[in-house]
Amino acid sequence: MSISDSKDGFSGFRRLSTQFISPEVFEKVEKASVFLRFQKGETILKQGHAPTHIAYLQSGIVKFNFQSPENNRNVILTLVSAPKILGGANLFYKDNNLFSVVAVEDCEVFLVESKVFYELLKDNGNYAVMLFELASEMFKKSILNFISVANKQKEARIADVFIYLSKEIYFGQSFKLSLTRKEIAEFACCSVENVIMTLSKWQHEGIVSFSGKNFEITDIEKLRYISRVG
Repeated sequence: MSISDSKDGFSGFRRLSTQFISPEVFEKVEKASVFLRFQKGETILKQGHAPTHIAYLQSGIVKFNFQSPENNRNVILTLVSAPKILGGANLFYKDNNLFSVVAVEDCEVFLVESKVFYELLKDNGNYAVMLFELASEMFKKSILNFISVANKQKEARIADVFIYLSKEIYFGQSFKLSLTRKEIAEFACCSVENVIMTLSKWQHEGIVSFSGKNFEITDIEKLRYISRVG
């Protein structure tokens, strides 16, 4: 993690915010923020810690990790790509962070002090509703992922992961995969061996093609069929 004085990237969040609050009020947010660069694998917000900051993801991809206190098993709740506001649920549940936010690739993040942000939301109802809706949309996707986990076989769950990556993270069927096989397994709630065997099978069947980190979904309709029937 490294600190930067630059806040040029905050312009996207400023444009969004000043639809609901004045530029003068938004200056309070800027003054209470710090711009950080996180490397792949670094934790931005940590599960169980006090929710001291809200994060605005300017660039990069992050995962929402939940580690079970019973068996230390790690589950990826969802992944999001920039630009996004992170930690909304952690703000409204003030006792501690419900999950960790971890960089999947190098990220640029603005951390805003939760206390300042919370006071701002109390005084600006429409702004609070907008941010709550954004947070709800992200968590709807994590809920849908767990519905998939509960009702589908492992191959269909892995198919759902790659359909989601194509549609929501990389915005195309050809991409450089940021996730490890272990992270794919944690997202699909299966073993690493299941992921490796399934991808090898799909490559043999012409559904996907990959070499190293370069990945392509060559038959998206077949992948959707696997998702439906699983």
